[in-house]
Amino acid sequence: MKQIIAVIKPFKLDEVREALANVGVTGLTVTEVKGFGRQKGHTELYRGAEYVVDFLPKVKVEAVVTEEVLDSAVDAIIKAARTGKIGDGKIFVRSVEQVIRIRTGETGAEAV
Repeated sequence: MKQIIAVIKPFKLDEVREALANVGVTGLTVTEVKGFGRQKGHTELYRGAEYVVDFLPKVKVEAVVTEEVLDSAVDAIIKAARTGKIGDGKIFVRSVEQVIRIRTGETGAEAV
């Protein structure tokens, strides 16, 4: 099993969620986060004073999937989250050693 972690623009969350549901991903964890990459923030004007916004709002989407679903889930995220502009985000894939559903005690792929 693999864990997919995608950091995306907040307004793309609904599109990513729908795309993942269409490829069979049934569970997600979503966290509001702040960060920057090459985008390096931007300057804003507030009441006549200019200030730098270093950390931009992003959304972190996490899902654990089986190996069979992995490639289609990653492709779905890429297609749904891409705007073609800087700051679209990143996707990380990590191995998951074990999954246990607390309520039933199921383990492995049945627990996902």
